[in-house]
Amino acid sequence: MNWTRRLIVIGLVAFAAALAGTYAGRVLFAPEGQSETELHALLHRELELDAAQEAKIEAIEQRFATRRKVLELEMRAANARLAEAIEAEHGYGPEVTAAIDHTHKVMGEMQKETLEHLFAMRAVLRPDQAARFDRSVTRALTPELP
Repeated sequence: MNWTRRLIVIGLVAFAAALAGTYAGRVLFAPEGQSETELHALLHRELELDAAQEAKIEAIEQRFATRRKVLELEMRAANARLAEAIEAEHGYGPEVTAAIDHTHKVMGEMQKETLEHLFAMRAVLRPDQAARFDRSVTRALTPELP
C-alpha cells in the first residue's frame, strides 16, 4: 500500500475512533440525562413517599451510585483498551474486535445494573405509585423523535 493510501486509512480509523469515543462519552459519562432527572423528580417530589420509602430509596440510590462509578471506570478502561488496539492494528483486526466486544460487555452490565436499580426502587412503591413510576420509565425509554 502506498504512503497516501496508508495515511487515508489511518485518518479514517482515527476519525471512526473519535466518533465512537465521543458517542460513548456522551452516553455514559454525561451529566444526568433528562430522563433520569425526571425519574428522580417523580420519586422525590410527586409520588409523596413516606419516610420509610424515602430511606429505602436513598439506600438503594447510594448503593447504585457506588456501583455506577465502578462501571464508569471500567468503561473508561475499555475505551483505553480499544484506543490501544486501534493504535496497534490500524485497522479492524482481532485486537480491535476483542476490545469492542469487551466495551459492549461493560455497557451491557451498566444497562442491566441500571434496570436492577430501577426495579429495586419500584419494589418500595405502593401500587398507585408504581403505576406512575412505570409510565415515567416508559416515557424515558421511548422519547419522541424530533
